[in-house]
Amino acid sequence: MVLFALAAAVALPGLAAAQDAPTTAWGAPDLQGVWDFRTITPLQRPEDLGDKAFLTEEEAAERENAAVARDVELWEADARRTEAGGSVGGYNNFWMDRGTRVIGTRATSLIVDPPNGRLPEMTEEGRARQAAGRGSFGTEIQASYTDFSNADRCLMGFNAGPPITPGGYNQNVQIFQTPDEVVLLTEMVHTVRVVPLDGRGELEESLAQWSGVSRGRWEGDTLVVETANFDVDRNWRGASSSMRLEERFTRVDADTLEYEYTVTDPETWVAPWTVNLPMVRNDLPLFEYACHEGNYSMETMLTGARTEDARAAAAAEGK
Repeated sequence: MVLFALAAAVALPGLAAAQDAPTTAWGAPDLQGVWDFRTITPLQRPEDLGDKAFLTEEEAAERENAAVARDVELWEADARRTEAGGSVGGYNNFWMDRGTRVIGTRATSLIVDPPNGRLPEMTEEGRARQAAGRGSFGTEIQASYTDFSNADRCLMGFNAGPPITPGGYNQNVQIFQTPDEVVLLTEMVHTVRVVPLDGRGELEESLAQWSGVSRGRWEGDTLVVETANFDVDRNWRGASSSMRLEERFTRVDADTLEYEYTVTDPETWVAPWTVNLPMVRNDLPLFEYACHEGNYSMETMLTGARTEDARAAAAAEGK
């Protein structure tokens, strides 16, 4: 997908030449800092856009103005009550931070391969895994904490990845570097990935982790991170334990970090797919993300199941 990135940089404003990028004291491209990946550009190209790969300046401005107007409307709206199997409620739009900008290339989707800008067809097994991981977003009453998704249990964030994908809020990643390692700290759940650059081999397949096991290397000015050993129970988009992820980080200029990743998982999708997501430098520090610390809310989340247990026990005793 390097050709796509180069073509976009030539055809559209926003991405500067890589030679403008800063370097570290030891001569490596400097990826350090806090990077903001908010965008209203959707992961998949809307079907009604057909083969339209890029927006015009006017179309991009129209979408951005509409996003601002939507936020204002939601900020001023009344609180919404929680509905079982539907809206989870919310005081107002204050807690949301979806962004109001399209990406610099003005692409109509973050997916750049397949060329139609949409996810490949899922396998039957992939659809089944995806359906099984909805957690609390359904009408069924969860009987145990193990029935909730990892996001419900504050173990993983919905946009923390890997791969990193825009979501509802806490959309920043902070990168630290040494000559031997790169550290990726996401604002969501404060997930930390330490990526060694020393050429060490992969772990045994049986040693699975929520964020997988990452290994990095430099290809010119681009950091390439390959990750495997994903725990299938993380259920990221229904992916299997065989998923392989390649991420590419390129410091384009002082304020832009180009992030591109390719997902390969033939047990879940019939073909690999690639996302291109330019991130923007953020001079502010990361926010705290506390979730429900210690799972204090889990007791409340399971109250319905315990009530059903009590009713069943009372019925069995003839009460």
